[in-house]
Amino acid sequence: MTPLPHGFSCHVANIGVKDDTDDLVVIATERPVAAAGMFTTSRFAGPSVTLSREHLADHRARAVVVISKNANVANGARGIADARELSERVAQRLGCDPTDVVVASTGVIGRPYPMDDIRAGLDAIPTALRGATADADRAARGIMTTDTVPKTATATIGAGPARVVGIAKGVGMIEPDMATLITVLLTDAEVPADDLDLVFRRVIDRTFNCVSIDTDTSTSDTAVVLASGAAGPVDLEQFEVALHEVALSLTKQVARDGEGAETLIEVTVDAARDPEQARSVAKAIVNSPLVKTAVHGADPNWGRVAMAIGKCSDQTDIDPDQVVIRFGPTEVYPRQLAESELAALSDYMAGDEVLIHVELGTGTSSATVWGCDLTDGYIRINADYTT
Repeated sequence: MTPLPHGFSCHVANIGVKDDTDDLVVIATERPVAAAGMFTTSRFAGPSVTLSREHLADHRARAVVVISKNANVANGARGIADARELSERVAQRLGCDPTDVVVASTGVIGRPYPMDDIRAGLDAIPTALRGATADADRAARGIMTTDTVPKTATATIGAGPARVVGIAKGVGMIEPDMATLITVLLTDAEVPADDLDLVFRRVIDRTFNCVSIDTDTSTSDTAVVLASGAAGPVDLEQFEVALHEVALSLTKQVARDGEGAETLIEVTVDAARDPEQARSVAKAIVNSPLVKTAVHGADPNWGRVAMAIGKCSDQTDIDPDQVVIRFGPTEVYPRQLAESELAALSDYMAGDEVLIHVELGTGTSSATVWGCDLTDGYIRINADYTT
C-alpha cells in the first residue's frame, strides 16, 4: 500500500459504469486547499475539462472525482448537465461547494454516463469521507482504462516529513501539449497557491508534456495538483525537485505501458538552438512510426532517425554535416558501423529500453522525450476498443 500524503483520503468503488472493475475515485481534503490544473487543448474537450477549468480558476479545491471507462465527451447539453450533477452530488456528500470539486473523466467518447447507476454510487460515498481509505494504489487502479498496471510514484521533500504522491492513467491517445491523460499529484506541503501553480506548470512542461504514445491528443487530458499543507511549509526548490521526481516517474511509467508496448524509447536532443527546437526534433523522432517499428524489431536502422530529423523542414539551421546520432552510447552517424558492430547494436535494441541521442550542432539547448515502440498489440487493442 502506498499511503496518500497527510490531509487526504479517498473513496474507490465500482458504480456500474462498466463491468465489475472500480470506476469511481474521489480524493478529498477536510477543507479547500491550494490547487492547480492543466488541461487538454483539444477543440473537442469534454465537460469535465471545461467545468474543472472553471472550478480551478481561484486555485483552490477540496476534492477530485474521476469517472473511468466513460469520457462523457460529445454528448451535448446532456453531457454538460451530467458533469455538473456529478460535482454537485460529490459536493453534497462532502459538505462543500460544487466549485471546490474538480471533475475528470476518461474512456469511450460519445457515450452518455449511465446516470442512474452513477447517482446510486455517489449516494454511497461516505459523508466527508469518514472511514475512507488513504491507499494511493487503490486509487491508481480505479482510474485505469486500457492500462495494464496502476501507476503511482512518491517522493520526500528534502529531509522530510512532507511528501509528494502521484497517480496517473493513460496508455493510448497520448501526445499532450498541456498536461496528459489523467494524473493527480498530491502533497502535504504547505505551498502558496500562486507558487504551486508556477512550479506545477514548470514540472509538467518537462515531464508530461514530453511523452507521446501515438501522436493523438485526448479530449479529456487533465493534470491536477493539490497541497493540503498538513506537513507545514517547505523550501520551494526542494518541493519542485520532489514534484519533478514524481511526475517524471509517472511519465516513464505511462510511456512504458503504452498500448501494446514492449520497449520504452527515450530520445534526447541536445546542442540545439533553443529548447523548442530540441523538443520538436525529439518529438519527430519518438513519434515516427518507422522509428517505432525499427525499435520493436531491434533493427539499428539509424537512417529512420535521420529521416525524422530531416522532416523538420522548418528548422533551416540544421546542417546534416553537424548532426551526430547515437543508439545508446554507440555513434551510428556520421560514423559508419561494421557488420559486427551492427549485430551487437541489435542486441542492445532488443532490451526493454532504448536510448536515442541526437546532437544538432545548432546551439547549447536540450530536451528529452519519452515514448514506446509500435506493435501489432497496439493495432489490435485499438481496432477492437469499442466492440
